[in-house]
Amino acid sequence: MDFAHSRRSIAYQEQLDAFMVNHVEPAEAAIAARNAISHTDPTEAPPELHELKRIAKAEGLWNLFLPDEEYGAGLSNTEYAPLAEIMGRIIELAPEATNCSAPDTGNMEVLHMFGTPEQKERWLIPLLDGEIRSNFGMTEPDVASSDPRNLECSITRDGDDYIVSGTKWWSTGAVTKDSRVAIVMGVTNPDAPPKARYSMILVPMDAEGVNVVRDVPVFGYHHRGGHAEVRYDDVRVPATNLISGPGEGYMIAQARLGPGRIHHCMRAIGQAERALAMMIQRAKSREAFGKRVADQGVVQDWIAQSRWKIDQARLLVLHTAWLIDTKGNRSATRDVSAIKVVAPQTALWVIDKAIQVYGGMGVSNDTPLAAMWANMRTLRIADGPDEVHTMVVARREIGRD
Repeated sequence: MDFAHSRRSIAYQEQLDAFMVNHVEPAEAAIAARNAISHTDPTEAPPELHELKRIAKAEGLWNLFLPDEEYGAGLSNTEYAPLAEIMGRIIELAPEATNCSAPDTGNMEVLHMFGTPEQKERWLIPLLDGEIRSNFGMTEPDVASSDPRNLECSITRDGDDYIVSGTKWWSTGAVTKDSRVAIVMGVTNPDAPPKARYSMILVPMDAEGVNVVRDVPVFGYHHRGGHAEVRYDDVRVPATNLISGPGEGYMIAQARLGPGRIHHCMRAIGQAERALAMMIQRAKSREAFGKRVADQGVVQDWIAQSRWKIDQARLLVLHTAWLIDTKGNRSATRDVSAIKVVAPQTALWVIDKAIQVYGGMGVSNDTPLAAMWANMRTLRIADGPDEVHTMVVARREIGRD
């Protein structure tokens, strides 16, 4: 593996870093000041976000995640990884501002890889242009969804249509008014082998029978677009809305989640870097027991450990990105699971120590640290809990001989 970044990745990194400093950071400060008085409606994009999107699009910082020069920047996973890290510093704004936010990225990848020309025309192009947003319905409230064999939502053929019935939750983005379509995973053939039971289908959010029940808060936070519970009450959609074909849902999910997990993990590294910078800044500006907090041995230990934990996690994520680029998703299954555990845990460790250095302010909303902690703690469950990914790594190691 060549550890040097490509020239175009470096150019994008420099451009994106300037965009963050000049535009995203001031927007974050303005939104935070407004939220201190009255909280932003999660169904509406703040005006600052509209302006950020306009600037990002004009500057060519748009669809950076998609490795297809016709639709995106044409970057490899290895080239995109440091860009995701930079955007991760302000995770609530930067990814969406550049049209690189989940779940839209994963949904666009699915449509790009598996969509029909008609599906691409109706849904992919507006998503790529940032005209609409989307959500993804997989997790269900009544079953342990870490094992997809438990899914109960049904997708039943009825003539020229499919009928979708069931309840999903943690459908990120579904609360927002510009989320126009869901990709729903459900059972099309309960008698088939486990990996052939499921399919994915496009469900317009304005279809009759689609009911957004509530926005589910995360540790008390209501995020932009929400994490909705959505009930599908016998929703009838054309059979042409099925993606790829009956029984292809598990395969699509595997193709979707590998690169998506790398995006999450690099954004987690960005969160950790920001927390470390905040920790150092705070430690240098405060005195306790006759000397700077930065000169206290325990704090120096936290700073040093943060540095090498972040660097180790970054190298593991970059190696995994390189494996996907050079050998494909299947060859990187073990490594994807490894980074999915390591990156959020690393970020959580650093954020926790930054909170400790800030003291009472660290657990308030006067800094972004509490929200950062909530995001990273959630990532230990989202896209598969730590325990499932640990099992994957262990089984691969046990089966090597």
